[in-house]
Amino acid sequence: MNFKDKNILITGGSGFLGKALVKRLLGTANHIRVLSRDEGQLIELKQEFPEVEIYTGDIGDEFTVHQAAYGMDGIFHLAAFKHVGLAEKFASECTRSNVLGSMNVLSASMVYDLEFVVGISTDKAAQVAGVYGATKLLMERLFKQYEDVNDKCQYRIVRYGNVLHSTGSVLCKWKKLLENGKECLITEPTATRFYWSVDQAIDLIFECCDEAEDSSPYCPAMKAMKIADLFTAMKKKYGVEAPLPKIIGLQPGENLHEKVLDDGPYSNEVELYTVKEIMEMV
Repeated sequence: MNFKDKNILITGGSGFLGKALVKRLLGTANHIRVLSRDEGQLIELKQEFPEVEIYTGDIGDEFTVHQAAYGMDGIFHLAAFKHVGLAEKFASECTRSNVLGSMNVLSASMVYDLEFVVGISTDKAAQVAGVYGATKLLMERLFKQYEDVNDKCQYRIVRYGNVLHSTGSVLCKWKKLLENGKECLITEPTATRFYWSVDQAIDLIFECCDEAEDSSPYCPAMKAMKIADLFTAMKKKYGVEAPLPKIIGLQPGENLHEKVLDDGPYSNEVELYTVKEIMEMV
């Protein structure tokens, strides 16, 4: 895909990953428009990048998405309800955002003859254990269905694990608690998770756009972390006299180990980051 001189919409573009994508596209794209329901983050984004056009609204509303997509050449679809725990409690809201919102984006791709739509998925779609993973799997299947009937648009899916320091990440919670010497909660110390830096995540999006041939999930080879090692690294880096963490066990919608692909290795079967490597990343 060629983004030079293109008009590009980024849904969820005021968030952690979206802002990083905006930075990468500036100077290449002709015009960048960001759609987000978080008005405060949109204003902050506009202050930092005055040339970016901001639209506010919920992707679960079809008119909002079509209004934002009008005049665009392509869409990076990042907006999502992505908190695993909250998705179990608020299944309707998660479905509205991740499934109905994606349907609205895909519908706009046909109405406005878009050149491309790139969706961001998750390793939770490979081994569905809860609402969040189920909605992301449905999003992937929707991309495939639209691809089957619309050869004018390139539909692509990027699938990877957790992004370090993303909004709602356990790293953000632990960092604040450790710096204040307060107790942290750990689900399961032996659990492993695929982790990815924000720069690696953005690199993969562009790699997918260059290399992927269809809407099949484009996945990287990823290293993983043991939750106990992640906590140890953060305690060494930020903790002063932090108490021992409280172990609460795996929560609804969580797996002990993850997969990026259905037939790929589990996160405990790949190379693990060392505590030293994790300290450099967090």
